[in-house]
Amino acid sequence: MSQEIEKKVFRGRIKVPYKHTAGAYVEKFITEIGKNNKIFGVKCPKCKKIYVPPKMICFECFEKMEEWVELGNQGIVKGFTIITHSTPIMPLEPPFAYGIIKLDGADTDFVHIIKESDPEKLKIGMKVKAVFKEKPRKRILDIEYFEPI
Repeated sequence: MSQEIEKKVFRGRIKVPYKHTAGAYVEKFITEIGKNNKIFGVKCPKCKKIYVPPKMICFECFEKMEEWVELGNQGIVKGFTIITHSTPIMPLEPPFAYGIIKLDGADTDFVHIIKESDPEKLKIGMKVKAVFKEKPRKRILDIEYFEPI
């Protein structure tokens, strides 16, 4: 009693407009970068760790963090990967690196772009500093890249 049913496929697109929010903590973090060229973290009231990018709750103590701490724009490279091939969505022309950066005064690391045209010069432990965009757009890429110092 098996009947084969002809299947029809209709191709089309449905546009679904939406907005996404990063939350109050990341919003403040990004706003300070874009408006004032300053990088802030939040400090745990119990263990005193400073988180960059900021988190609402400490991962160690589970305490709510509300104390904002201004950090400088320098840090050290904890690790990196070199980008050698280009795609249309790349933020820079290769070669450049994505690095794990620990800002001076912070207890956590974050990933960002390191601009260095000679990949042989990149080293774990090297000092870098943030270079901010002239025309910010309220994005993490308002820190255009980090450069070796």
